[in-house]
Amino acid sequence: MNRNKLIKWILLFVLIINVKAMNAQNNTSTTLDARQQSIVNISALTATGDLENLKIQLNTALDAGLTINEIKEVLTQLYAYCGFPRSLNAIGTFMNVLEERKSKGIVDVVGKVATPLKDNADTYERGRKTIDVLTKTPQAKPAPGFGEFAPRMDAFLKEHLFADIFDSDVLTWQQREFATISALAAMTGVEPQLQSHIKMGMNTGITENQLEQTAELIERHVSRTQANLLRKLLSKPIVPVIEPDMMVRISEIEILPEYLEEYNAILKEEASASVKIEPGVIAIFPMYQQENSTQIRIIEIYANKVAYQSHLQTPHFQHYKTTTLKMVKSLKLIDMNSLDKEAMLEIFKKLK
Repeated sequence: MNRNKLIKWILLFVLIINVKAMNAQNNTSTTLDARQQSIVNISALTATGDLENLKIQLNTALDAGLTINEIKEVLTQLYAYCGFPRSLNAIGTFMNVLEERKSKGIVDVVGKVATPLKDNADTYERGRKTIDVLTKTPQAKPAPGFGEFAPRMDAFLKEHLFADIFDSDVLTWQQREFATISALAAMTGVEPQLQSHIKMGMNTGITENQLEQTAELIERHVSRTQANLLRKLLSKPIVPVIEPDMMVRISEIEILPEYLEEYNAILKEEASASVKIEPGVIAIFPMYQQENSTQIRIIEIYANKVAYQSHLQTPHFQHYKTTTLKMVKSLKLIDMNSLDKEAMLEIFKKLK
């Protein structure tokens, strides 16, 4: 055996030992713990650019025990999957969160820093061997297909993502796969990559049950459609986007002219809060007749009857109901049935 082959075999052996050690550190539970849930949530919200909800989940992550450096490492890694703009915006949001917490006297744990690398092996080879271990499949040099067509991309993938980033021991490989799977599950058009990382994640010890819970979190923070993409790749039942007891209603309201301006302001505020805050409120779309602005029509769509009953108890609806009672001359509620529920998915997609 020549010297180069010997070095390659030693490098592969070291990587296998490392991944076994990392798996030993990983949570072997079949359910997601609080820290893992936070990695899922902040990764998905970073990928979609939902900074408002990301801010909430960053606070939750710190409270759950993730360190500052662990969260920074997650957000840094994600640039390779969802781009610099999303990653940089998330980093900026995290900086603001830390400043706000500091001003409140909260002292967050900085956490460990990456151990300096002692391995002077070729960076491309380190990355290639990392993928060998994660996929349990020997990797060709260059990668067939895209690697032959775009060798610089193959080099960036191996040398930067799977060597420079994955070599950092601030996160385990399992934690990195939780972040990657969650980000990809939140994005459209990346099904092949998601499928690959599901396999890699399971090779690090992520369980099928944990991935099902990840889908539930994706549904809660992104959408049921995106969660169903993950469920499909896991060969799990798809949750219907449109539920059988979905409620569609048209409200016909006549407003007393002297209250019209005040009523419209209250209605706009209530409709906006309902759609923004309540997951079960699909649409509250107020309109008025062109020839008579006192004639208000509202299209209301609720995911199900439970969502509608929950809506009736919210503070914003109660405020609307009590303050506008004297302004309403007449009210008629018309419950509707859809002729083609599936068409609704295409209608709302066009508005994005």
